[in-house]
Amino acid sequence: MSTKLYVGGIPYTSTDQSLKDAFSKAGNVTSASIIIDRMTGRSKGFGFVEMANEDEANAAINMFNGQDFEGRKLTVNVARPLEPRAPGMNRRPM
Repeated sequence: MSTKLYVGGIPYTSTDQSLKDAFSKAGNVTSASIIIDRMTGRSKGFGFVEMANEDEANAAINMFNGQDFEGRKLTVNVARPLEPRAPGMNRRPM
């Protein structure tokens, strides 16, 4: 079963492919995606990497958490499930 990892501190110039290539050193990467801000089209500086199994996910955490990646220090841990938000919580007051 695959394990999803949260990756924070991703440089704004990084791509999904560069993230996938880096994490491939720890094992089989099922998917890698950097979260993009809808308003600006720019990276938010974090993303998710899905590893093929728990052992490879743990190897990736040990290999990359606190390490430099393209000039920034990464935070890597097991992703938590998305918590439901109340309706309208993501709207800005006018």
